[in-house]
Amino acid sequence: MVSPLILFRALADPTRLRIIALLRRMELSVGELAQVLGQSQPRVSRHVRILSDAALCRRRREGSWVFLGLGPAAVPTLFATIDGWRDSATEKWELADAARLEAVQADRAAAAEAYFDAHAAEWDAIRSLHVAEAQVETAIVGVLGGQPLGRLVDIGTGTGRMLTLLGPQSDSAIGIDRSPEMLRLARARLGEAGIERADLRQGDMYALPVKDAAADTVVLHLVLHYAQAPAAAIAEAARLLPPGGRLLIVDFAAHEQEELREREGHARLGFDDEQIAHWFDAAGLASAATETLAGGALTVKLWLGTRAAGDRRLKAVA
Repeated sequence: MVSPLILFRALADPTRLRIIALLRRMELSVGELAQVLGQSQPRVSRHVRILSDAALCRRRREGSWVFLGLGPAAVPTLFATIDGWRDSATEKWELADAARLEAVQADRAAAAEAYFDAHAAEWDAIRSLHVAEAQVETAIVGVLGGQPLGRLVDIGTGTGRMLTLLGPQSDSAIGIDRSPEMLRLARARLGEAGIERADLRQGDMYALPVKDAAADTVVLHLVLHYAQAPAAAIAEAARLLPPGGRLLIVDFAAHEQEELREREGHARLGFDDEQIAHWFDAAGLASAATETLAGGALTVKLWLGTRAAGDRRLKAVA
């Protein structure tokens, strides 16, 4: 618990108040903050350190980048107090900062678009082999429909499409990806879609940066075929689920498109129902639903597993 004295000392500076106002809008790197504030990075870092010591902001590393967000001491009652002190001078710099923040968002979107354009041919080559994405997404919503999504975790979030699709129906959403470039792309896409409650984190599918039983719905969308150890990835995903939690895997049925292993780095050429059911069971999950979407050279499958009420076991994976 941070004392009021520490909090108000931390906020007793116009630049730090501006930083808090900006972080209320979105996560930003130190470099982006410096760009908006028109100050040097060392100076901004000093202000950030003071805010961090007061638990008003938090740091989150993403590859070589460090993003800043609001910390646990930044509570609504504090915001109400700050807002109550607004005057004409405050509104003037808030408007100026908001305009510069739009420029930062535009830079993000441009960089993300350039990355997407550079890799679009790879993704489009795979998409052409299976049913339309709209059909897959309709099936995803259908399989998950009828129950609240609660706390959503999307593993291997890539461009953030699952967060865009399912985030509005969730209480909170976390997207995890190993690639900082993909996370930057996802961040831009989520901003364009107006998804504000999604938290993007860099992490590995075998060691997810999420606590045990911290999710109600976990999604592995076209990710498992990249896993050298899919059983371990499923077990790690299941670790996030409390009793009643659900894991949805969307991937390819077993196929013989060997060129995807060489050209696209696929570690597995799809999966069959028996494999997934075995790995679900080993992770303490019961198979709840299976759906098949045939079309083209690749068939897309949806497998839904649930953790039984009162069952928190994790068996050894084969």
